[in-house]
Amino acid sequence: MALKFHAAIHLSLQLSPSPTLFAPSFCKPRKLLKSSVKKTHVCQSSLVDEQQQQISFNEQENQLINALVGIQGRGKSASPQQLNEVGHAVKVLEGLEGVSEPTGSNLIEGRWQLMFTTRPGTASPIQRTFVGVDFFSVFQEVYLRTNDPRVSNIVQFSNAIGELKVEAAATIENGKRILFQFDRAAFSFKFLPFKVPYPVPFRLLGDEAKGWLDTTYLSPSGNLRISRGNKGTTFVLQKKTEPRQRLLSAIWTGTGVLEAINEFIKLNQNVAKDEMELIDGEWQMIWSSQMETDSWIENAGRGLMGKQIVTKNGQLKFVVDILLGVRFSMTGTFVKSSPNTYDVKMDDAAIIGGMFGLPVEMETKINLELLYSDDKIRISRGYKNIVFVHARTDGTRQK
Repeated sequence: MALKFHAAIHLSLQLSPSPTLFAPSFCKPRKLLKSSVKKTHVCQSSLVDEQQQQISFNEQENQLINALVGIQGRGKSASPQQLNEVGHAVKVLEGLEGVSEPTGSNLIEGRWQLMFTTRPGTASPIQRTFVGVDFFSVFQEVYLRTNDPRVSNIVQFSNAIGELKVEAAATIENGKRILFQFDRAAFSFKFLPFKVPYPVPFRLLGDEAKGWLDTTYLSPSGNLRISRGNKGTTFVLQKKTEPRQRLLSAIWTGTGVLEAINEFIKLNQNVAKDEMELIDGEWQMIWSSQMETDSWIENAGRGLMGKQIVTKNGQLKFVVDILLGVRFSMTGTFVKSSPNTYDVKMDDAAIIGGMFGLPVEMETKINLELLYSDDKIRISRGYKNIVFVHARTDGTRQK
């Protein structure tokens, strides 16, 4: 017995070969994106100019940056392979000679964005408040050369709403370690002319409000920092982020995604390559411009959810987890029809649970045309101008 479902889908994707980290090879888009949900006006902003500025990272630092790209929730949703890549890159940098005494350097001063963190169960309540926030940007401010040295943790809700800042009095113990004690916190809302106190009983928390922070690597450029806390947590922070990270940040926070995609493509259109490649690997869909329908099987067949697995022998598979141990799987083939497009036919579908499978009579025809792709991110546009962003989950492709 087979479930019957027929669909004829024409998606458009446009791919580019994978870039190196020093001289990325980005593809030249045919045109900018338009939402299938509503018309979006893309304003000219200073973000493109800012992204075009050179960001200085050395080879080992770039290995860590590349390992971080595509990881959601600052590490919470990372696959084991992604975690291994980040862990290895962190250890490599900690073994190198960065700034010898970070706490004595002006480079440690300023606002740092939290890009990745481990989450041991022994983290303090204050720490968990920050590292556990997945949908907002998290920052740390370090100002040691003042009459009131401070280390502050910040959750930014949005540029329009405001932020929560929890501050700690700081002292320098040695060239790597900062001692701190949280003592005040407040909300700063854009629509209020005053700060709203955040009711945390710091005095009652005792030792939970105290701690230390070691900087185990500070880049000579002052753009990258690795720190380890007294609760065993590892933090990766950056002052400047590369374009892919800024795009993903817009996706994680759900703000201005189409605008960010347009600006990202515009930024990279001058370093295009004509030949584009459908890169093999496992790709998780992390954003789509079309809302999901009520029918999960339609969503799965149209690639609006789940994972895509691309193989070198011309096979493509859609995989969607339904319930624990039960998944929808649909397999097909792809053939290159032009330098930038692929014809895809998906015609082997089933609902699988353990060793058993229920066939689903279903056929989907797709014309793929890529807007951007490297070893970590793939941006595509398709049926009814649907825009997709996929992140690779099985690590960096071996050359």
